[in-house]
Amino acid sequence: MKTTREFTMEPAYDKRSDDPKKNYGIHGVTMRMVVKGQHGAVQFIVYTNWHLKHVQEELDGKHHDHLSCHPLPADVGYHSKVPMYEGATVVSNNCEYTGGECYYDGSGLRAYNWYDILVSQGSEAVWKLLEEEYELRFKDIEPCGGGI
Repeated sequence: MKTTREFTMEPAYDKRSDDPKKNYGIHGVTMRMVVKGQHGAVQFIVYTNWHLKHVQEELDGKHHDHLSCHPLPADVGYHSKVPMYEGATVVSNNCEYTGGECYYDGSGLRAYNWYDILVSQGSEAVWKLLEEEYELRFKDIEPCGGGI
């Protein structure tokens, strides 16, 4: 199956507000590796915990836990144009990876194993895992886009 690779790093933010309805908190840079094809995409996400300078200075001045200062392997998952298991529901009608309806599932636990591979073997090893995952995940989908 023909696939393409996409790598993005989404910026950190500080969207805190005294108004609880507008308080979206802080978040560090998100690293996302995606292999995309005609049936959807598979992804690997790491929350780097690289924060905006003023946020990092604030965190450094406080006692904070391990999760707020080290990378956090977040997800290995897929975006599919068709349901991949009985009872799957549409999670988005405008998915950037499927071009429309999206059936999504993922695992934070698998992300820890993939993170270890990233750290010890580098990005090319993760790209290989993503390409293998795409082939495995979408191998039984008919070329016309029908179900499995």
